[in-house]
Amino acid sequence: MYAWIFKNLPGPLWFRLILALGLILTAVLLLMNYVFPWLSQYSPWTESTIGMMLL
Repeated sequence: MYAWIFKNLPGPLWFRLILALGLILTAVLLLMNYVFPWLSQYSPWTESTIGMMLL
């Protein structure tokens, strides 16, 4: 799949590398900002069982 995407990107090799890195960074940014925060509300591991320590 990744080879197919890379092979179908336009331009010379150096431009395809830059474009592929841009696509990867965009995917990571979208996942971190929108998908994972939305998904975390359904995760049972987000609730902490350790309370605040009072001094």
